[in-house]
Amino acid sequence: MLMLANRAQDALNWTRNIDFLAPLAIRLYLVPIFWMAGANKIDFETLAPYESVVQWFGNREWGLGLPFPTLMAYLAGYAELLGAVALLFGIAVRWMAVPLMVTMLVAAVTVHWEFGWPAIADPNAPGIFLTERINESANKLAAAKSLLQTHGNYGWLTSSGSFVILNNGIEFAATYFIMLLSLFFTGAGRFFSLDYWIHQVFRR
Repeated sequence: MLMLANRAQDALNWTRNIDFLAPLAIRLYLVPIFWMAGANKIDFETLAPYESVVQWFGNREWGLGLPFPTLMAYLAGYAELLGAVALLFGIAVRWMAVPLMVTMLVAAVTVHWEFGWPAIADPNAPGIFLTERINESANKLAAAKSLLQTHGNYGWLTSSGSFVILNNGIEFAATYFIMLLSLFFTGAGRFFSLDYWIHQVFRR
């Protein structure tokens, strides 16, 4: 029995020969997320943040109320764009993970924190995640569906997916932060990253 357990463990340990697939998968997963986030902030024609983004960053009434909103928009937008490129090619990944993690922390605290954990409102979630806002979402979603079923082409409207209510909690920001934290400690991974080959040449 012990021999079988040891053989099973040896077989499991063999997978460490392809452990580079994990950071590669995380990197490729995050590339479009950060590229789209940065592209929504930076105007590629002027290479400056969109004025609407700057206003959203700085306005205390309906925005984030951040200090130095223009600077913050530049930092966030370019961190995301350059971070996406770094993740794609696997270059300076541990260094780029830091500003991206900071961006996720700022987003979690300033944008999502007040709404709790879930990104999508789900009244069937465990009690620890439920808030009054989420509990009320069930009735609002049911009312919206009833209106659409009565007065709209509901089959066509839902042909691309079911309707949900966005709760806008910290779930996605926290998930991306954890993925970036993993890359910060593991690096870009072997073989499929410039970091690996640069290390092979210059850090023997």
